[in-house]
Amino acid sequence: MIALIDYGSGNLRSVSKALQHEGADVELVDAPEALARADAVVLPGVGAFGDCVRNLQERALWNPIKEWLGSGRPFLGICLGYQLLFESSEETPGVNGFGFFKGQVRRFHEAGLKIPHMGWNTLQKNDHKLWKGLPENPYVFFVHSYFPVPEDPSIITSRATYGETFAASVARDNVAAVQFHPEKSQGTGLAILKNFIQSIS
Repeated sequence: MIALIDYGSGNLRSVSKALQHEGADVELVDAPEALARADAVVLPGVGAFGDCVRNLQERALWNPIKEWLGSGRPFLGICLGYQLLFESSEETPGVNGFGFFKGQVRRFHEAGLKIPHMGWNTLQKNDHKLWKGLPENPYVFFVHSYFPVPEDPSIITSRATYGETFAASVARDNVAAVQFHPEKSQGTGLAILKNFIQSIS
């Protein structure tokens, strides 16, 4: 069972439908007790960094998710669920993320860029199990104004360029996360979710 974290906002229905399309058993989870029976966790994200942190804490999900990240069990973060894995964000100064990865989430600052970055963009990807079967430079769909800047470049599994080149995804051990939206990325996104599902043992 994949626990899809429900913190009161986000595009849960489309993520759930995409995972189910690829054969996953999905349960919306808004309380910590349900994590005990999960085989994997997906943390989606739409909204502000600080609001999401507060909502997860209010639902008593923050610490259980933090423990899950260090447990060796599969985890996928999407968009804001990717940003939350880092230490902090320019969007909400003074609010801490999970700190699973070192680094800060920053806003696009280049003059003349339309913010948010919204639309299709190409990935320059490394070798990682989530990319199995994908073309060399797949197109995926982004909607974001902020992006993480990892201190450790070795965790970066793909990059994209919008005014500046940024880390579009990262992974370490059991934890993977992407800035783009697989559930909105048509066949490529479904293939990525299928690869994640197949990585769950």
